[in-house]
Amino acid sequence: MTLTKTTFRKKCLQKLRNTSQHNKLYKNYLINKKLKSELKKFKNKKILFYYPLNMEADIRKTLHEMRKFSDIYIPFMVGKSFKMVPFRLPLKKKEFGIFEAGNTHKNINKIDIAIVPAVGVDGSLQRVGFGKGMYDRFFEKLKKRPYTIFIQEEICYTQEHICDAYDVTCDVLLTPTLRVTNARKSQRRK
Repeated sequence: MTLTKTTFRKKCLQKLRNTSQHNKLYKNYLINKKLKSELKKFKNKKILFYYPLNMEADIRKTLHEMRKFSDIYIPFMVGKSFKMVPFRLPLKKKEFGIFEAGNTHKNINKIDIAIVPAVGVDGSLQRVGFGKGMYDRFFEKLKKRPYTIFIQEEICYTQEHICDAYDVTCDVLLTPTLRVTNARKSQRRK
């Protein structure tokens, strides 16, 4: 049976649901440590973070620390996609259980770095998300592609190339135990 993006997504989501909560804090500590190390080389940048759902790696510690050095944005849902809004409190719980900052009239369409949660990753280091296509639509609207970091609390990877051409590709994938760079993306940036 050929692996499809849909069956791979189901497999990855099942893996996330069945993950032991026993060492979740430790895994998140490791991810935050790696993410901070990755972001050290970037100062005074515009960074899109995500605000984590229960099944996603909790990167809030890094988000709050990076506020001191960089402009931080988080997604604000608009239709089938989202726009970026400055990270500011209080956050409100919205559709799909996502926490959002208040809306803004600014049209922010340039960022230097995007930190994106990934349910799964294929052989091209393309993202398999929750299936709504929000990040794909968002990246399509950006004027310039940012340095993209995928975050996974549990690695869910296939060597097969199952994603579509429009699916977001990362420069770096971070998990508690792995840091994987995308050689093809690194070569294009030089």
